[in-house]
Amino acid sequence: MKSLDPKTFQYRNVLVLGLAKSGKAAAELLLDSGIKVTINDLKADENSVDIKKFKERGARVVTGSHPLELLNDIDLLVKNPGIPYENPMVAEAEKRQIPIVTEIELSGFLHDGNLIGVTGSNGKTTTTTLIHEFLKEDEQPASIAGNIGEVACEVARSTADEETMVVELSSFQLLGTETFSPNVAVWLNLFDAHLDYHHTAANYHKAKAKIAANQSERDYLVYNADDSAILNFLPSFASQLVPFSLQGKVEGAWSDEEWVYFKDEPVVKRRDIVLVGEHNLANILAAVAAVKVSGITNEAIVKVLTSFGGVEHRLEFVTKKNGVYFYNDSKATNILATSYALKAFDQPIILLAGGLDRGNQFDELVEKLGNVKAMVLFGETAEKISLAGMQAGVQHISTVNNMKEAVEEAYQISTSEDVILLSPACASWDQYRTFEERGHMFKEAVHKL
Repeated sequence: MKSLDPKTFQYRNVLVLGLAKSGKAAAELLLDSGIKVTINDLKADENSVDIKKFKERGARVVTGSHPLELLNDIDLLVKNPGIPYENPMVAEAEKRQIPIVTEIELSGFLHDGNLIGVTGSNGKTTTTTLIHEFLKEDEQPASIAGNIGEVACEVARSTADEETMVVELSSFQLLGTETFSPNVAVWLNLFDAHLDYHHTAANYHKAKAKIAANQSERDYLVYNADDSAILNFLPSFASQLVPFSLQGKVEGAWSDEEWVYFKDEPVVKRRDIVLVGEHNLANILAAVAAVKVSGITNEAIVKVLTSFGGVEHRLEFVTKKNGVYFYNDSKATNILATSYALKAFDQPIILLAGGLDRGNQFDELVEKLGNVKAMVLFGETAEKISLAGMQAGVQHISTVNNMKEAVEEAYQISTSEDVILLSPACASWDQYRTFEERGHMFKEAVHKL
């Protein structure tokens, strides 16, 4: 297992804020590297096995509050990505000009091989998974980490430098980076999201832009040439620019009605690709560009794209029952993601949506609902989304208490060839711990029909 080299990682007294999965991995890495570690978590059980283990290893652990004196003599704060910058410990660290990072920053000190980083408001998990599958199919050693569920600094410790590391990166993670720099950065799209955390669209955009901020002229940025918000940032980057586009030919990845191309080279026939939806075609183009600049063969790309049916909770086909199709898109936690899902189908749709109220309206959804014959809504945003449905002229709109009721009602009003689509357009935290839990509840309810 790799550890941090004191010649390159010069921090000696580190505060780890938040003992979720990423915090535990960061604390273990820092302790293994001989660094003095203080751990602070508001809600952790002081008698838990993890905390006892860290204390036995010499870490100072404080739970139940955020005493600001813990910052005395601290030269780096590693925080859980979800902890807001208004947190008193984080705010005080900013005042004292103590660097504040996420564990993603630590991973950059560990892996000295090829690193592909993927970010965007939507499509990150599918694109990251595709890139990893392309590499594996080409028999290139590769690991996968980051926002996809594997802690990057933990994965980097066991990833050899001759391996490629593929990392999915959220805005929360990227905001806490200072030197982190992928060899190949992939920026899929830019849509105003997570404004409850970032407060302004400009802040969110700047956080996303950090994926390429430290790149050199030896590195590559694969970017969406159709996204004007991304184009605004391009002059500030030093890396080689590799576009992808759904709108026409570019000096990167693009497609016509028959083929997906990289520059002038046909790569795969579109009719052979298993993934549905225009948004997935954009993800495919981005993934193809990322691996073509990494030297992966067309044969590997074709083999994956003719068999890969998508990732769980992202337009995942669940089953067909009495002519009705069920799709789980629980990972659609914002309006753009749900808009993409709605565009993927020609059949009439019964949309299951709703969740955490982050303060935004759903006016942008109205024009996307033309193919929706009914909406079954739940959660804090049910009333807001119903207003969008009424504006769009959706014939049937109802509100239910939970996922079981939503599935049962949707199935009751469905007819053969309808699509029942869970695509909430909202985060899950009002009723479920994660979008995964929400998706599993949907699938369980479907299988119990």
